[in-house]
Order: sequence, then structure tokens, then C-alpha cells
Amino acid sequence: MAQERTGAATFKGNPITLIGPQLKVGDAAPDFTVSKNLLEDASLKDFAGKIKLISVVPSLDTGVCDAQTRRFNEEAAGLGDDVVVLTISADLPFAQARWCGAAGVDRVVTLSDYKSRSFGEAYGVLIKEFQLDMRSIFVVDKEDKIAYVEYLGEMTEHPNYEAAVNAVKSLR
Repeated sequence: MAQERTGAATFKGNPITLIGPQLKVGDAAPDFTVSKNLLEDASLKDFAGKIKLISVVPSLDTGVCDAQTRRFNEEAAGLGDDVVVLTISADLPFAQARWCGAAGVDRVVTLSDYKSRSFGEAYGVLIKEFQLDMRSIFVVDKEDKIAYVEYLGEMTEHPNYEAAVNAVKSLR
């Protein structure tokens, strides 16, 4: 049974339970399996040798998640070829593709945690009550060590975009 962190975060002020460990800077980034589409999976290994900015959102079809993904899509243009920006949500791959097309998001790789919630459990962001992933940011260096972590305390708040981007730039 995975570790549960009750009251580790809130949704509109109401406590929610996060499943999985609370990772910290210096930890080895856990592997995970997520869906690129219905037939193809991806894992941490698929992005080996790159700096990874992992933006986790509950659902792309909500205001803060939409804004967060658009912001990191803009930031991706200036981060260089050795950086990949991943957005992970529990949205179906079809919904992610539709949203990206409608939003003009083309620099972010969207990945879905809908099948097994592998990412959510490994990174300690799976919300027990909703089976969605809690808003959070992880920066993982080229050696797959965590260089930056932001677990948001309230699901409806924005992450610290500047701190995440600066963490990526400090690894270059």
C-alpha cells in the first residue's frame, strides 16, 4: 500500500489526501509509465540526457491548468534543445491532443497518467479523493536527480513559474 499524506494539500480550502512519497531536491527521480497516446507509453528513460521540467496539472480543461501549460509552452522556446517540458495530467490522450490543438500549444509534451496513475503515485501527487494528479512542478537534471520541487498547498493556486524556469537555467 502506498503512503498516504492526509491534509498535505487542499482543494478550495478542503483537505485532500495525496498518495505517494514527498520527494525532495537531491532524490533520484522515480521512473513512471504514462501514455503518449492510447497505444504508446512513455517513461523517464525516454527523456534521458535532457533536463526535464515536469509540470503536473489536474486537468488541462480548467483555468489554472490551462494558464500553467500555456505559460510553460511560452517558456520552452527559450530553454534550449537540452530541455524538455512535460505536462502530465490524468486527462485522456485524446483530450490532451484536442486541447493542445485548440490552444496552439506545440512546445510542451503532454503525457497522460490516466491508466495506472504511475506518475502520481511515484511522485506523491495522486489525489486519493479525485484520482487526479495534484498541481506540482519538478525539475529533473540530466542524471535524473531532482533539482527543484514545488508541491502546491492549494490545488487552485498557480505555481512559482519563475523559480521553476530559473531552476532549469541553473542546470545549463
